[in-house]
Amino acid sequence: MRAALFQGPRSIEVGERPDPVVMAPTDAVVRVVLSCVCGSDLWYYRGESPHDLGPIGHEFIGLVDDVGSEVRTVAKGDLVIAPFIFCDGTCAHCQAGVTSQCIHGGGFGNHGIDGGQGEAVRVPLAGSTLVRVAGLGHSDEMMRSLLSLSDVMCTGHHAAVSAGVEPGDVVAVVGDGAVGLCGVLAAHRLGAGRVIALSRHSVRQTVAREFGATDIVAERGEAAIDAVLELTDGIGVDATLECVGTGESVATALAVTRPGSMVGMVGVPHGVDGSIADTIVFRNVGLRGGVAPARAYIPLLLDDVLEGRINPGRVFDFETSLDGIGEAYAAMDERRAIKSLVRIDQDGHR
Repeated sequence: MRAALFQGPRSIEVGERPDPVVMAPTDAVVRVVLSCVCGSDLWYYRGESPHDLGPIGHEFIGLVDDVGSEVRTVAKGDLVIAPFIFCDGTCAHCQAGVTSQCIHGGGFGNHGIDGGQGEAVRVPLAGSTLVRVAGLGHSDEMMRSLLSLSDVMCTGHHAAVSAGVEPGDVVAVVGDGAVGLCGVLAAHRLGAGRVIALSRHSVRQTVAREFGATDIVAERGEAAIDAVLELTDGIGVDATLECVGTGESVATALAVTRPGSMVGMVGVPHGVDGSIADTIVFRNVGLRGGVAPARAYIPLLLDDVLEGRINPGRVFDFETSLDGIGEAYAAMDERRAIKSLVRIDQDGHR
């Protein structure tokens, strides 16, 4: 099969990989229909985080091609969403709802596991990992939103849940990438009364407004903090979603959150100052978050997508085939795209 291969910083190429096969009775093989590039993939692309040479990518939806003898929840021909981390559903962490920390789980596209940016993927622990979507022949718009549930919408939702967003809350969202925009949508979905999106880019501001943002703050750093405090009469917000992971974004998130409230942090940390503990202790601002337990969230969010209550697929504003995977990365890296969609097979889901 053909798949995107990480060849080192700034080098993503299409190459040949062995066709995946069922290797354990709990495996399934999924033929990928749609995949995409994640913001976290850019850290590898830029050389700022290590990644094994070879398969890459962890977000995909597709059609089940084969299943092991112990897989009962999905069958050949089913349309499925693959959360970006596979899990057994039975370990202590899974039972507590933190499927992203499954004792026997792991991620796609690294350590010898097939990547989602390819024609097919072997999915370990498939019965407890894959989520079946009823029916076939969904619209392209619907398929995009289904793809978003493999990671980005669940991650935005995790930021909102971790921050404790409640109906009527004033919420700030730091970051206008796909996760931040999905965080805006998640906060709105949970009933936030006011959502302040920190964004400097007009296209992203438009999507934020569509997703429920009531206010836009275009400033950064201290100016952004001052702007949010001015909007909240100097008090700060009831909950903040941190969706970037840099030192500046984390500092901003902590500074705009009122005492007694929470920051939901889902940005991959890079250059974050350990002194944030001072804020947590002396300002009584809490910090939660981490890697989203997507498998726990997908069933809940799937109903809203299928019923048309949310359309998170709107974050995909660049599209290419597998042959264009290099440009898919470059477009996001250069901020010409919010999120790049990679169309692997246009006929398989029709």
